Amino acid sequence: MNDDYPELDKMQAAYKAAVEEWITKIRREEELASVIHTAAEVDLWEQADMDEDEARDRVKTAKEAYEDALRKELFDF
Repeated sequence: MNDDYPELDKMQAAYKAAVEEWITKIRREEELASVIHTAAEVDLWEQADMDEDEARDRVKTAKEAYEDALRKELFDF
């Protein structure tokens, strides 16, 4: 991180944190997909899929905000 761009640093950190959360959600979904399922486990697996989708959406939002801020700061557009 660079002290010259504190807002970009925050946005980058938020993006990286969102990616780490997404990875955790993907691993949870994969974990649930790797066992013999009971009806209750299928419900958990479906919820894990929805959680993963939500985490991915947060990653995309954070990435877009960070990219836009980079363009504005570095290229003035």
